[in-house]
Amino acid sequence: MASESHLMPPLAERVRPTNLLEFLGQDHLVGDGTFLQKTVSAGKLFSCILWGPPGTGKTTLARLIAQNSDADFHQLSAVSSGVKELRKIIESARENTLLKRATLLFIDEIHRFNKAQQDGLLHAVEDGTVALIGATTENPSFEVISPLLSRCRVLKLNSLSEKDLTGILKNALSRDVVLSRRSVTFEEGTLSALVKASGGDARKMLNTMEVAAAISGQDREAVTVDSTLLSEALQSRSQIYNKTGDYHYDTISAFIKSVRGSDPDAAIYWLAVMLEGGEQPEFIARRLIIFSSEDVGNADPQALVIANAGFQAIHTIGMPEAALTLAQVTTYLASAPKSNASYLAVKEATKKVREEGTSAVPLHLRNAPTKLMELFDHGKGYIYPHDQPEHLADMNYFPEGESPTIFYRPTEQGYEEFITKRLNKLWPKRRR
Repeated sequence: MASESHLMPPLAERVRPTNLLEFLGQDHLVGDGTFLQKTVSAGKLFSCILWGPPGTGKTTLARLIAQNSDADFHQLSAVSSGVKELRKIIESARENTLLKRATLLFIDEIHRFNKAQQDGLLHAVEDGTVALIGATTENPSFEVISPLLSRCRVLKLNSLSEKDLTGILKNALSRDVVLSRRSVTFEEGTLSALVKASGGDARKMLNTMEVAAAISGQDREAVTVDSTLLSEALQSRSQIYNKTGDYHYDTISAFIKSVRGSDPDAAIYWLAVMLEGGEQPEFIARRLIIFSSEDVGNADPQALVIANAGFQAIHTIGMPEAALTLAQVTTYLASAPKSNASYLAVKEATKKVREEGTSAVPLHLRNAPTKLMELFDHGKGYIYPHDQPEHLADMNYFPEGESPTIFYRPTEQGYEEFITKRLNKLWPKRRR
């Protein structure tokens, strides 16, 4: 038994669904009558970005799409592949077009491809040489270049529900060639605890189950998962940092939450865990840039400057010295006053635009670079603020008929205390 299981792929891979009927969860994508269900069943290809948390079925869906088509299937990991591998696949795809054969390219973690690599892929997707499926845990609006994103359908996967996870676990125990031969039982409450500990990630749950079975002893015909065994399994999975696995996402989450919680000591600990595990310093630096705007904002305007400077410095010096830069940026951001007012402002404004649509730009706010535009009253009535007392023009900057809405609500933290007082003075009627 020991040698047999040693040669086998992980449990999550062994029980991967082979058709849509076996696929649990993501009913909004693969349920009866959905676009994806109809398309996969018909064997049709289209370019898409699968966006969702780890362990929610992105790779499985890509393989099912490939399995139900007559396409030449290629799979790349953006972590370990570059332009050279990409060019070989595109060259092969061009040969396939002459043979009237389609090519499907699946790129896992496509957000790790830089702009040049994504640009190299664009033309092949645009002219239909390849159908692209990109998988990402990051928001594709920020990580995938706009021309490529516009040619792909974005399919959002959600964290799996406890019901779906329970079904996946039970299916695995009954279908797996290794575990199905052993009698696996759960002490009261431990099955539910395992499901909850996975955080919506099926792969994390199945890997933990496999570790529990291994800890119990490969030669035992029966496995009883009690609280002690489950605790040991969860702990053993957390001792090794894998920059492409589940613990990678858990650790960056702990890191960001420590910085957000203004605990520089905990943040430095998680930073060290990531760096010792071989994490790319650029990945950490990018997250810190995002954090500086999302969680510090104008409470300390220098936060964004320092985070961006840190990112540039890392490119200049590289590891291991880049760890010093990351430590400086991390401790600065963790110690800085916090405000998510800017984040909430754009989120609320975006919601309003999506729900109510966009309005025409008032004439007095329009640009008038030509005489013709001036004849059509572009820019007419605009008051130049710098010519006014206190550099303020009493003028409406919202669309005609649109009541001024407060989106930005600065806090009393750090520099935002000054911003609050200034806005109250500039717009007293609106900001009483």
